[in-house]
Amino acid sequence: MVKTLPKVDVVIVGMGWTGGIIAAECAKAGLKVVGLERGQERGTEDYLKIHDEYRYAVRYELMQNLAKETITIRNNRKMPALPMRQLGSFLLGEGLGGSGTHWNGHTWRFYPYDFQIKTMTDKKYGPNKLPKDYLLQDWGLTYDELEPYFYTFEQTIGLSGEDNNPFLKRKDPFPTPPMKKTPILKKFEKATQELGYSPIMMPSANLSEAYENPDGEMINACQYCGFCERFGCEYGAKSSPEITVVPTARKTGNFDVRFNANVVEVIKSGKKVTGVKYMDTLSGEEYIQPAEAVVLSSYVMNNAKLLMVSKIGDQYDPVTGRGTLGRSYCYQILPGASGFFDDQMNTFMGAGALGMTIDDFNADNFDHSNLDFIHGGSLSITQTGSRPIETNPIQRDTPTWGAEFKKSSIYNYTRTLSIGAQGASMPHKENFLSLDSNYKDAYGIPLLQMTYNFTEQDRALHKYISEKSAEIMKEMGAKTVESRSPITDYDIVTYQTTHNTGGTVMGGSPENSVVNTYLQHWDAENLFVVGAGNFAHNGGYNPTGTVGALSYRAAEGIIKYSKSGGSLV
Repeated sequence: MVKTLPKVDVVIVGMGWTGGIIAAECAKAGLKVVGLERGQERGTEDYLKIHDEYRYAVRYELMQNLAKETITIRNNRKMPALPMRQLGSFLLGEGLGGSGTHWNGHTWRFYPYDFQIKTMTDKKYGPNKLPKDYLLQDWGLTYDELEPYFYTFEQTIGLSGEDNNPFLKRKDPFPTPPMKKTPILKKFEKATQELGYSPIMMPSANLSEAYENPDGEMINACQYCGFCERFGCEYGAKSSPEITVVPTARKTGNFDVRFNANVVEVIKSGKKVTGVKYMDTLSGEEYIQPAEAVVLSSYVMNNAKLLMVSKIGDQYDPVTGRGTLGRSYCYQILPGASGFFDDQMNTFMGAGALGMTIDDFNADNFDHSNLDFIHGGSLSITQTGSRPIETNPIQRDTPTWGAEFKKSSIYNYTRTLSIGAQGASMPHKENFLSLDSNYKDAYGIPLLQMTYNFTEQDRALHKYISEKSAEIMKEMGAKTVESRSPITDYDIVTYQTTHNTGGTVMGGSPENSVVNTYLQHWDAENLFVVGAGNFAHNGGYNPTGTVGALSYRAAEGIIKYSKSGGSLV
């Protein structure tokens, strides 16, 4: 029997960055908030003295259990979609903090160009720069409108950086100074300057110094141990939801978080939602949590799936082009180049966001008139700490097993550097999310189906940026330079990036979006859908900074809605 619980002001599904921010802001405003997290509770004390690469980086301790729920994937509509049985291309976080626990800490602001990409591209290059199959659209708000929310997020996490990016002006300084500029970073800095580019220190949520944020939460200084990505921070020095916004929410007395609570349905009645149905994954008991407002703040995939199984919104149809739910799914491309050197370097030391970047080939910072793509990517060298199990740098003509492989891997371990770029991804009519008609999860609910392949835009951008990366690596003095191989079809097997976007895009009208600019659902005024799924395309950066900004704007909208109701735009 399903048990109905007492009604609350706000129920939040998922307790990562988005859920934590909204919980903190709503609880501070006096609203009674319940957070539902299907994973377990965890915190800094759980990671003390545990530098276990096998447990966390190889066996994915902090990630979603695919035996219970996964997604099915195909490259096109003619292919059968098959379940992802082992994590590969991207890593879905689970538990308190979500992906905000195991992230690296790169924290960027998307460019003004991103938010008005359709308008600006048409104005500069004409409406036919990309074929009509690309579903380019503006986001419904501008960078200037979002700028204050960016800064609020940066203050919350104590972002470390330096304000010398010639392509993006800030109104306020970074909360803390940039991280250490190591010899490896200086090598990149000198080479890019010689080539006429403008290197900047990467904005980092691994903090350069101890910091107290505006809510009174303490974040410690990074120790450069090299265990960031796929790990929780044992020092409390990597800004994560469980050391910032979640404690802030708890201190109000207005917030309760329930673990092992897997939400299976959003309950809708008329023009509103009334709450959510969830299952206790340990006991098997089912509950209904009524609420005045419902916030979906779980990962991109799950937000879209919950709307689909709850039949809220119009499912996108690639044949007719109608519908918005599941539309504009985007991934990201990773062009770049590797360099093999004679001299040894301390590659084994580092931090998740210790790096330098050039933005000369990001957004529309360079002329695309004679190029067959738009946008670009941030080119970075990062010193994240080369851990021994998964770091085996060899040149392409080296065997991938045996004595020669071992010898080459050991020799190159401290003599190899890589320049990697995060390449933007544009929405295409054939890339979308939907429900699978064949496979179900452990709770009897259809799996989410992802139809995705790289496009000609992706391939052209990848080739261009890889060539630029190779030029920089050669200038850095590498004896051998290898550009990344051209991309063909998307493959889920090897890890690429967890930067999935789209499916629940934001916009200025119900005709081209799922939610408005406060991330309020067009079809249910008390339902808010928050996360990278709101992106109308994927940019040349990590999504977290922009997700954080959108979360603060959504929290503002939820508080406004609690007072007056109705549409916020």
